[in-house]
Amino acid sequence: MTSNPSLREIDDFLGSAHVFASAVTDIIDQRLLEKAAEGQVTASQMKLLKLVAMTDSYTLGDVAQFLRVSNAAASKAVDRLVRRDLLRRIEDQKDRRVMHLHLTRAGQRLLSTYENARQRKLQSIFVQFPQEELRRASELLDRLSADIVDHTSNPEELCLKCGIYFRERCLVRQLVPRNCFYKRAQKASRQRTNRGINGKE
Repeated sequence: MTSNPSLREIDDFLGSAHVFASAVTDIIDQRLLEKAAEGQVTASQMKLLKLVAMTDSYTLGDVAQFLRVSNAAASKAVDRLVRRDLLRRIEDQKDRRVMHLHLTRAGQRLLSTYENARQRKLQSIFVQFPQEELRRASELLDRLSADIVDHTSNPEELCLKCGIYFRERCLVRQLVPRNCFYKRAQKASRQRTNRGINGKE
């Protein structure tokens, strides 16, 4: 029979989770990005490029929520990437609040370079761990995260808990009603694809 964890064990677990998250942020999201992108973009800007790669239509408020910044800061982030020829921006003809963002060829190359470097690094780190062990660890963290999110957040808030790692299978989304950007973007992308197909018929 297993006993409930003590506060000390809970603190130890949270400390380990924090160290892990910090290591991922420092090594994968920062240092690897600096090396792969050669200082062209910040982690926040790379996050925006990856978002744009998923689907192309956003309001400024969407971008601000995603980056967790003000509308003014989001506008500046988009402007910087446009000036660096990594993004192309076109205002929607029917709704001026909506802007269509597209990766330029340079933006696609930069994102691809980073993603390839990231995949190689992660594979070299995680190769020593069995798939089943990683799956169980993921499920445990997801269940704990869902409980924390459920107790501390407004379910209508944009979630973003997976950050740049956009998860198709997200237990947090399954267990807690969340406003998931990834899910919204995928739905919008499918709708545009369907409209395109129907328009050709």
